[in-house]
Amino acid sequence: MGNFKEDVARVEALVLDVDGVMTDGGITPLPDGDFLRRYYAKDGYAMGYAIREGLKICVISGGRGKMLENRMRLLGITRTYLDCMDKVKAMEEFFADYDINPENVIYMGDDIPDLECMRRVGIPVCPADAAMEVVEASRYVSEYDGGRGAVRDIIEQVLRAKGCWAKNLKGVLGSDNHNAQ
Repeated sequence: MGNFKEDVARVEALVLDVDGVMTDGGITPLPDGDFLRRYYAKDGYAMGYAIREGLKICVISGGRGKMLENRMRLLGITRTYLDCMDKVKAMEEFFADYDINPENVIYMGDDIPDLECMRRVGIPVCPADAAMEVVEASRYVSEYDGGRGAVRDIIEQVLRAKGCWAKNLKGVLGSDNHNAQ
């Protein structure tokens, strides 16, 4: 374990929890047994961008539901484990299937069930509003809460360290005529 900025430049994969990380943790049960969750669009954009840049993203959650499955599919998440009660086993399967070194992995969690996974990666991180035990186990605590930019924050840091965040400014300036007066 070295310098944080140097370590994030070597990141191969990001493993995320859902409720409290990709969302603010609030869920609304629906009559059919599914749940409504609120996602932050900028987190979603960053995940899609990271995947296009070659970063693998794995989502492991005890959460379930068709709407959650659909969100993961729409984002193009590399691997998804939902309704998962053994996060460590799922994470280790992901590492083995993609030949990923755990030292080059970020795990972002927010609560007690994430601690065991966080101890098994090189870069455990969390949102600002994570449980105190998770904050203490993290190498980095985002200034943003879960579901309010924490995922974008860490992805942006990784891709900036790799030199590929907004590298061609496509979609950043909004037009080819940015020099027009």
